[in-house]
Amino acid sequence: MSAFGDVPDMGLGWLDASGDHAEIVLSTRVRLARNVQGHAFGPRARINDREAVLRLVRQHAERIDLLDGGSILEMPDLDTRSRRILLERRLASSELIGERAASSSKKGAKPAEPARGTAVVVSGRAPLNVMVNEEDHLRLQSLVSGLRVREAWSMVDLLDEDLGRELPYAFHHEFGFLTSCPTNTGTGLRASVLVHLPGLVLTKEISKVLHALGQVGLTFRGLYGEGSEVVGNFFQISNQTTLGKSEEDLLDHLERVVRKVIQHELDARQVLLRDAGAVTEDKIWRAYGLLRYARSLSFEELMNLLSGVRLGVSLKLLPALRVYTLNKLMIFTQPAHLEDAAGRDLTPEEDDAHRAAFVRRILGSEGDVQRDDRDSPDERPTRRA
Repeated sequence: MSAFGDVPDMGLGWLDASGDHAEIVLSTRVRLARNVQGHAFGPRARINDREAVLRLVRQHAERIDLLDGGSILEMPDLDTRSRRILLERRLASSELIGERAASSSKKGAKPAEPARGTAVVVSGRAPLNVMVNEEDHLRLQSLVSGLRVREAWSMVDLLDEDLGRELPYAFHHEFGFLTSCPTNTGTGLRASVLVHLPGLVLTKEISKVLHALGQVGLTFRGLYGEGSEVVGNFFQISNQTTLGKSEEDLLDHLERVVRKVIQHELDARQVLLRDAGAVTEDKIWRAYGLLRYARSLSFEELMNLLSGVRLGVSLKLLPALRVYTLNKLMIFTQPAHLEDAAGRDLTPEEDDAHRAAFVRRILGSEGDVQRDDRDSPDERPTRRA
């Protein structure tokens, strides 16, 4: 398996806006929590337990087709910036990389060293990865573009079967798969859909919709999952329970509810055009103008402005910008990616300036907006050797 620097595009497939309702649904993620028999897990796991599990994963990963051509990235072997890139690409969690902050957008957070035995396995063939020794021994994950619950589940289910043939999972005949947190016990399944809901926010219907989610067994979080704040009108909708229901039931329920939320969002957007068309259009163009010409942008400010531009693209009120472009801006303007493109650490002020320059470059290269050749960095940052 290869090293991180040899696979610069790892974890970016979900940006391509190819899935169903991609203008509203950025991604679908299905995750399974698993533990290995004979080794303590959760808070009771010690270094020898974690390292033994990682050895087992290394031993068997090469024999699993779905992980062929991928990478095993041990967290202690990576520098802080590389670990944060994994977090920003949603391949790793704050806990796994040793971060105290809940969101990578909070620059300057005090880092902690990742635990020995922690790693991320990234497939070279499919949008799949495995977090090793996070809260559970294994967190199997599929992350795809748009609303594609069944497709994401199919891939992670196949990986689960392949790994399960090689590793003895901790399983109870009555309770199902055993996990560190009781809320994951049973199927061990967490499915989430990342949605953009500016129409519901602007029409002040969002509280009603979010409250209804709790009444039907779902919950919502921010861009980076549990503990992260909601910015830019992006919400992750996911299941709360895993015990007592089958994987199919949980996934069907999530998809049905998300489709209803999407319809509410589409209805809200039509209300905006009908009742506040001029105000909505002005808001969208102001957001575009600030992004196109600003010389300094914080990540939170960027996300809020991108929300307006994304709404404008969906409503066909802006030049020919692609949804893929807007998705790319969300990832490559995060702190670790900006530093990676610059090849050095950035101060908060430099961070904001590089972010604004990158946004100007991208927006200036698309649609009917004239390109500004003075701007840098390059259109698409890549990892330096």
